[in-house]
Amino acid sequence: MTKSKPAILGGDPIRSIPFPKRVTMGAAEKQAVMEVMDSDVLSAFLGAAGPHFLGGEKVRALEAEWSRLCGGSYAISVNSWTSGLVAAVGALGLGPGDEMIVPPYTMSASATCGLFYGVVPVFADIDPINFCIDPDSIRQRISPRTRAIMVVHLFGHPAPMDAILEIAAEHGLKVIEDAAQAPGVLWKDRPVGTWGDIGGFSFNFHKHIHTGEGGMLITNCEDLARRCQWIRNHGENAVDHEEVENLVNVIGGNYRLTELQAAIGIAQLAKLPNILTTRQRLASHLRSKLHGLPGLLPQPQVEQGTHAYYVFPMRFDAAEAGISRANFVKAVKAELPTPSGYETTPLTEGYVRPLYLSKIYQQRIAIGRDGFPFNTVPPDSIDYSRGLCPVTEALYERELVLTPLVREPLAERDLDDLANAITKVLENAADIQSTLGESQEGIQTPVSVLNKSRLP
Repeated sequence: MTKSKPAILGGDPIRSIPFPKRVTMGAAEKQAVMEVMDSDVLSAFLGAAGPHFLGGEKVRALEAEWSRLCGGSYAISVNSWTSGLVAAVGALGLGPGDEMIVPPYTMSASATCGLFYGVVPVFADIDPINFCIDPDSIRQRISPRTRAIMVVHLFGHPAPMDAILEIAAEHGLKVIEDAAQAPGVLWKDRPVGTWGDIGGFSFNFHKHIHTGEGGMLITNCEDLARRCQWIRNHGENAVDHEEVENLVNVIGGNYRLTELQAAIGIAQLAKLPNILTTRQRLASHLRSKLHGLPGLLPQPQVEQGTHAYYVFPMRFDAAEAGISRANFVKAVKAELPTPSGYETTPLTEGYVRPLYLSKIYQQRIAIGRDGFPFNTVPPDSIDYSRGLCPVTEALYERELVLTPLVREPLAERDLDDLANAITKVLENAADIQSTLGESQEGIQTPVSVLNKSRLP
């Protein structure tokens, strides 16, 4: 059978029709917004003790809906998940001289949220299958100053929470769950975000459901919920009117969600079950279409929970595929229509750069001029050097490819085009690589870091 000429070498592309854009706002959101506009109450918060300290009708209704989603936990809305992470660290009473173990493959706020309170991030490597923080690496990073573990349910895959909680209980550590990309996801039979001491979700525009910006904290502890509410809304003005013995970190900011955003969030939440079902169906279809292709290892289905598929991650072995990751991604893109934005992009290389390689960690400058909070711990006790987390670095530099196309309103036929483009490129890998000739990295040297966990 004659191979078809790849588009990047002058052949006809697999597809020319653009992938459908993601449309998130509809009639329900518009009606909800107009109801708030007609009420003339766009926010009902007051930064002082009293009936409006906890916000207005829509804010409380959205929090009640999320409480039900998470099995009755306390829900506290915030104006961004970054604010939520900051509030979580503060509510747990963390401060200068404390360390928090964090995965390095995540949005920067998962680590910087601690810096605001003087907490030093200590980075633990991730698992090469689920891409969440590795319990074995957590154990290696624990010191006498460790006070908390930040767990990120990356790409919508749940972290192994029972194993992590076992470590936390053994060492008396607090657990924060960053479930920004995993709304409605279960680990075993329990929602993520509710396993640790406190967790939460993002309502940023690119998330499954959104309010433009925003977030939701979740906790099973009434005291932590109250502390998050103080930090959200100028708590220094409220604690004088309550019997509060522990004043640690009660100073608040303005992290409040508006009534407009909350109204949109209520309408969006009703769509979440269908969004998750759609993404899970599309991911399963794509996985089956890619099965057995050389050098490409799609993330397997979750055996003890569910997956939200914020994106669909795959590991790429350039040595086996016979083409560099950069040329592979470039050639697949050439087979498909030019994207109009990230969510119509067929494939991307890697994810964020490992956080510890950014300037604030390399130079240990964050708050003020004197190196706070890094100067609160012995200088030789923290390591931000290259090579610290080899699995993360291998994924970033050579191994990980992602597609955001497993999303609504795409259908199986759209994913067939992506799979056919990938298959076509791999069938022509040698010709593409020899013609383009750039980026030989990883082709001559087998991938050693990930060999131990290759998929069947």
